[in-house]
Amino acid sequence: MALILDLLVQGAQMAVVLLLAPLLTGFVRKIKARLQRRRGASVLQPYRDLARLLRKEAVVAENASWLFRAAPYLMVAATWVAAALVPTFATGLIFSWSADLIAIIALLGSARFFLALAGMDVGTSFGGIGASREMMIASLAEPAMLLIVFTLALTAGSTQLATIAELFTRPEVGLRVSLGLALVALVMVAIAENGRIPIDNPATHLELTMVHEAMVLEYSGRHLAMIELAASLKLLLYVSLIAALFVPWGLALPGTGGGAYAVGLVTYLAKLAVGGVLLAVFETSIAKMRVFRVPEFLGAALMLGLLGTLLLFVSRSL
Repeated sequence: MALILDLLVQGAQMAVVLLLAPLLTGFVRKIKARLQRRRGASVLQPYRDLARLLRKEAVVAENASWLFRAAPYLMVAATWVAAALVPTFATGLIFSWSADLIAIIALLGSARFFLALAGMDVGTSFGGIGASREMMIASLAEPAMLLIVFTLALTAGSTQLATIAELFTRPEVGLRVSLGLALVALVMVAIAENGRIPIDNPATHLELTMVHEAMVLEYSGRHLAMIELAASLKLLLYVSLIAALFVPWGLALPGTGGGAYAVGLVTYLAKLAVGGVLLAVFETSIAKMRVFRVPEFLGAALMLGLLGTLLLFVSRSL
């Protein structure tokens, strides 16, 4: 009976992640519209867009290979698994042993790899440009993410998300400069990985500046729906990751009842709402930077992660 309950809770977390991802995207768009004094679309518009795309026929280029057709489903699978591993409303679930930060980085890297290959598969110039820019961003974002993981692992003694979240809820952890630097670096990496302003503008199709949109211009129908769902899942993943690592309060602990799970779910929804508002405010208050300045932005995140790791070594040696 306990095994069935654990499986149900784990399945509920996977369902919550999948169902809330489009809602977070629509919520951010709605807040941005309000900040710009526009009415904006409904927060449920991403669900309608996905349903509309799923009903449409997928048009595939003549020279597209099997990879072009399979990449959207592989991206959704890898991103969904990575997002489901992050503790949302509860920790210590049945699959928490696999919720490792290194594994999550590997899953996200696999999804990016499939997207870049799909962008180059058809052979269009826009797809090649977008893939090259995506790899340039990844070459700087992934080392910065690894340094953030090193900082957290040195503090908690583990790369398991459940272990880190449980440790950071304790008062003896306190406020640490290294963790603050890791938080700022993680926010910068999350902005770059999701193609948000100032790195990229997800609402534009300008040929000279777009990164993500350049790789998916040839997609339509259900294939495009899968890519949009993967993008929403990735945004939810990073917001959930920041909440689980640096704002872990409210997570239901192992062995607690349904009331603790309900409180954890409400707390998780509040964290998503706060993260969506902060993202919308940040994107509204800043302009998009040139592509050639992206390495400087991610280089700062890399240096912050490195500085956080070095501070831990220095503080332990004193």
